[in-house]
Amino acid sequence: MRLSGARVLITGASSGIGAATAREMARAGARLVLAGRDRRRLDAVAAETGGRVIAVDLTWDVARLASRAGPVDVLVSNAGAGWAGPLTRMPGKAVDRLAAVNLTAPIQLTRLLLPGMVERGCGHVVFVSSIAGAVGVREEAVYSATKAGLIVFAEGLRQEVRGVGVSVVLPGVVDTPFFARRGRPYARRWPRPVPPERVARAVVAAVERDRAECYVPCWLRLPSRLRGAAPGVFRSLSGRFG
Repeated sequence: MRLSGARVLITGASSGIGAATAREMARAGARLVLAGRDRRRLDAVAAETGGRVIAVDLTWDVARLASRAGPVDVLVSNAGAGWAGPLTRMPGKAVDRLAAVNLTAPIQLTRLLLPGMVERGCGHVVFVSSIAGAVGVREEAVYSATKAGLIVFAEGLRQEVRGVGVSVVLPGVVDTPFFARRGRPYARRWPRPVPPERVARAVVAAVERDRAECYVPCWLRLPSRLRGAAPGVFRSLSGRFG
């Protein structure tokens, strides 16, 4: 679909992938609604992109966001929370937050905004998942599970709706504040983080070209396919190389 003049709601728009996506959407001529918890940062992104700001906590305020956003042509469910460490040490509140922000909120927001798209006969929904949702990541089991849920939800939704596009973007390691916020910085030498602007371009391409899945970078499709085609080999390699 054409983004010029389209009304686009982006969650988690205050920094990282969300802010980069807002800039990319603005360059494509979209009219933006920017949602997030940090009002100061949202205002800064809005000043660059001409977007309208809605400060909101997705753990409890999804209905208010949908109501204030109004009719939306494109929904980009990008907001996400992370936590790293052994599951046995993970606080129960952290489990609840990851499930709420990463999975429940995108499902509920889609449920509330999709009817308008269906009625108009056009629209697009993009879920920013993660390669962790496709392959699983050690000591990020809950995060992986929530992102996997997005992938499967999108697949089921894609089969259900007509006239509305449904896409999933699966980034690998991205150079954003995500790792600092989750409590464990990214310390591996490989793979190297990609800039958030690269993921933003994939989000825009997913909408404009109606792509079902976009991996960023593209080679991440290989471990995902290997896990499906040869799970034993995948687990052996994963155990050896991480």
